[in-house]
Parts: sequence; structure tokens; C-alpha cells
Amino acid sequence: MKQKPVIPRALASQDVDRAVAYYLENEAANAALGFIDALEQAYKRLGRHPEVGSNRYAHELDLPGLRSWPLKRYPYVVFYLELPDHIEVWRVLHGMRDIPSWFQGDPV
Repeated sequence: MKQKPVIPRALASQDVDRAVAYYLENEAANAALGFIDALEQAYKRLGRHPEVGSNRYAHELDLPGLRSWPLKRYPYVVFYLELPDHIEVWRVLHGMRDIPSWFQGDPV
């Protein structure tokens, strides 16, 4: 299977920036670098095998096609859609958040 490009939406990029800033503010530069590495690995995997993600939230949020994939060693989840020519990352959220609220624009 040909690898599809993985393209984060603006909100996903903001989520990643917030996570990295959190690690850096807490003097955990190695954790910030590890988070970025885990995210890059997840993007590569999703680009090659987009069907691996769970569709649990697609049903819960009534967003057909939405899939999620957890990062290794980090409590974050990548939410994405597979489109014909690329993978679109919608959000990268901490797994302990109220996920439905974050998708409805009311982060808790």
C-alpha cells in the first residue's frame, strides 16, 4: 500500500504545540522530544495503515469515518480521517480529557 501524506489541521497543530509547551514548562525537554518522536511514528503508521485506528468515537460523536490512535508511552490520542489522497489529523488530545467536549468546541 502506498503511504498517504498525513496533514494536521490547525487545531491538531495547536494541540501538539500545547503538549510540547506543557512538557517544556515542566522542565521535561526529553519528554517533549519523546512526544514529538512518538507523534511522528504514529503519523508514519497511519499514513501506511490508516485502517488501524479505532472507530469508537465515530459512533459516539456521530462523525462517520473518524478514527483514533493512541501514542506509545504518552497519554495522547490522534484523531483523524482517511481521505482519498491523504490522512487528515483533526485533533491530538490527552486521553484523560472529555473527548466529546473537545470536539464540540467546549474543552473541559
